[in-house]
Amino acid sequence: MRRGADALRMTVFLGEGDTWHHKPLYTEIVHRAHRAGLAGASVFHGVEGFGASSRVHTARLLSLSEDLPVAVVIVDTEERVRAFLPELDEVLGDGLVVLDPVETLLYARRDRASRGDR
Repeated sequence: MRRGADALRMTVFLGEGDTWHHKPLYTEIVHRAHRAGLAGASVFHGVEGFGASSRVHTARLLSLSEDLPVAVVIVDTEERVRAFLPELDEVLGDGLVVLDPVETLLYARRDRASRGDR
């Protein structure tokens, strides 16, 4: 492991039912981040949560929800993340964007044999 650089983490909270031109909004955000050359983006699907509406959305079998929480997480330099914000302004209706300063740690790839080939 070696210490990386200081960076900015952007987390976009939205619902899985949010769309952009008939596609999931989280897909549009990831594709725009890729086109913008950001270091990476990941989508995390929540099993339960609530937002501004105060309505709880859950994946529990007895109360199936059609709008579970989704978080899109992007980490890059502060300059690059902030330059991406206008892209979100264009596509994000309801949602929450959180920016956190982070310290990145980089792990070098190891030979699979030395790790027991997981």
